[in-house]
Amino acid sequence: MTENDQGSVPSRQRKRFPGISSRAYEHPADRSALVALRKLSGFDTAFKALSGLLPERSLRLLYLSDSVRVSDAQFSHLNDMLRDACYILDLEKVPPMYVVQDPKPNAMCIGLDEPIIVVTTGLVELLDEEEMRAVVGHEVGHALSGHAVYRTVLLFLTNLALKVAWIPLGTVAITAIVTALREWFRKSELSADRAGLLVGQDVRASMRGLMKIAGGNHLHEMNVDAFLAQADEYEKAGDLRDSVLKILNVLPRSHPFTTVRAAELKKWSESRDYQRIMDGHYPKRSEDKDTSVTDSFRESAGHYADTVRTSKDPLLKLVGDIAGGAGDLAGDLGGRLRNRFGGQGGQGGQTGPGGQKTDGSPGGDARADGGDGKADGGGKAGDGQSEG
Repeated sequence: MTENDQGSVPSRQRKRFPGISSRAYEHPADRSALVALRKLSGFDTAFKALSGLLPERSLRLLYLSDSVRVSDAQFSHLNDMLRDACYILDLEKVPPMYVVQDPKPNAMCIGLDEPIIVVTTGLVELLDEEEMRAVVGHEVGHALSGHAVYRTVLLFLTNLALKVAWIPLGTVAITAIVTALREWFRKSELSADRAGLLVGQDVRASMRGLMKIAGGNHLHEMNVDAFLAQADEYEKAGDLRDSVLKILNVLPRSHPFTTVRAAELKKWSESRDYQRIMDGHYPKRSEDKDTSVTDSFRESAGHYADTVRTSKDPLLKLVGDIAGGAGDLAGDLGGRLRNRFGGQGGQGGQTGPGGQKTDGSPGGDARADGGDGKADGGGKAGDGQSEG
């Protein structure tokens, strides 16, 4: 049984991750954005100073007055889970949690000065203890990553920008901003799902929770493997028309589809990154200030390139094929040009009697061979670019 200075926590033994940085579990696209924002000196401080312009104080009063605050006296099992999650992820200050009356299952982490976790009665009634533990870990992961701060800030900026949408082309610009923000929101949800798994340390419970959110409290009628098969079918099914419809369906959403979340989480749970964390090898919070923004963006770009290359989606496969063909064409064209100019350079030797080349000939041949070598290298470079 694990304990902290605030009392007992649930009995099942779980691994703890002292000093863990949120970079350990963040999705590459989420991580690159957060690393860049963390590097902006005074960013958090400046916008926290503007919190008076935001309805945060009003929200805190609203939850305090019209919902139930989790404690040892109220929803004590949730309080145990919350302390346990903060203990495992080494979050020093336990954020307040509230339960609100709402039949729709939902949870969120908001706030600038300090994060607040809110869960609905619909979610509490839907999930069992282990499934709920993953959800609490999910929200604590949001708090540790700073998503509550950055989400609130960026939403504030978006709302501010909407007020000047009357400017010519303003609507187009705002749409682009909102679309980019929602893409980041979706990736941050994948990050928090990973944090939930680190807290619960039961991948099947995480899968069941997502499945229940999608299909309700009819677990005897559902199957995790069949649910994951839906995600695979969703990714590869249909033609280019379906690919376009998928994009249109996901654009207005702040969360990825539940089957996609389940598949992404299962893939991560089987990865070397997850195993290394469980073995105690992970980035530390103390190293965050030394993190390279360039490396983070490079990793994010590599992730998207890998997604295009390995995707079963018809549109992404087409993009990958076009990129591969363009890379092959560029490599072949570059090789031909280098071969051509290399061959001309090889004819620079003097011509002796009988029209035969003298000392320049062997050198010319060597350069011609070198040109062929470069042509092959160019082709390989083209292939490499199509894969990257």
